[in-house]
Amino acid sequence: MSAFAKPPLWQRLRPAFEGFDGVLALAVALLVCGGMLVMYSVGYDNGSRFYDHGRNMLIALGVMFVVAQVPLQRLSALAVPLYSVGVALLLAVALFGITKKGATRWINVGVVIQPSEIMKIAMPLMLSWWFQKREGALRPLDFAVAGLILALPVGLIMKQPDLGTSLLVMASGLAVIFFAGLSWKLILPPILLGAIGIVTLVVMEPQWCQPDVDWKVLHEYQRQRVCTLLDPTRDPLGKGFHILQGMIAIGSGGVWGKGFMQGTQTHLEFIPERTTDFIYAAFSEEFGLVGVLCLVAALLFLITRGLKIALEGPTLFSRLLAGAVSLIFFVYGFVNMGMVSGILPVVGVPLPFISYGGTAMVTLGAGLGILMAVARARRLVQT
Repeated sequence: MSAFAKPPLWQRLRPAFEGFDGVLALAVALLVCGGMLVMYSVGYDNGSRFYDHGRNMLIALGVMFVVAQVPLQRLSALAVPLYSVGVALLLAVALFGITKKGATRWINVGVVIQPSEIMKIAMPLMLSWWFQKREGALRPLDFAVAGLILALPVGLIMKQPDLGTSLLVMASGLAVIFFAGLSWKLILPPILLGAIGIVTLVVMEPQWCQPDVDWKVLHEYQRQRVCTLLDPTRDPLGKGFHILQGMIAIGSGGVWGKGFMQGTQTHLEFIPERTTDFIYAAFSEEFGLVGVLCLVAALLFLITRGLKIALEGPTLFSRLLAGAVSLIFFVYGFVNMGMVSGILPVVGVPLPFISYGGTAMVTLGAGLGILMAVARARRLVQT
């Protein structure tokens, strides 16, 4: 009776890794190594933070690997259910969510979750599915419906209130709408109005930021953040403390930085949230301008590779989805660096793979998995 030799483990696992984009994996590896390095430096006096960050990285990579195995057809089929569940949970949060520190963002479904995080992935999936269904026959009405699909969850998230997450969800949706072919005639007017609004806000800051002025359209804490951005010296030991200390740390790093584990602003605890939202300030202080340029280069490497994968996607759905996911990484990095540097309001957006965080890391891992799935589909079509 003949016996068949059992193939070695590496041969049995090989199909699961076939089609993975090596260049994208390299970009991720660079950011992961940088994240672990700076987390050890800024959090060494809290040993669990470094190990927890490593655990979160492994979870994110596991999520990436699992999502990368999902065929694009299955991802497309998940778009409507995932979006519907996300919106239903956001409505449930509005009705009977859990309130912490003045914000109602969580709900208990056996475990406490933050439904707005689901929309970071559900939104680009849903809008990519919507435009895929209308490929070749797009009308202005289709873009209007896409705007409504985007506005509903963004409005619910802003109501919680959670400005940072609402900006990320909005950015992911607008990226899909833009890549789907939205006319520049519709894009330029909002940009011009936004520019005029910013100039007006800067000019009118002394009057509009008085304590007794109510902005109506923003919550009081959001108004305080904008006014603090315009003039952080207004309250240097209160609302402006975070921004001022972050700017001091960035400037004190100079060209080469103070050295690994040598940041005085960081380790004397002048930088608030030094392992999460303000880790960029700690990174800049210790590694200087050269280190920041390397970090930006690694992020741009990841983003441009993602856009190249999007450009070569086999279907409209995959191209729109991969393009939106790539720009999500850009928005994460730009908003975090901007708020720490004092050019954007503080909105609580982490720096990808550098900042400590569990939920955000899982979301980033899912986004990378989508890019890997598109890259695999492209190679399968080519072969």
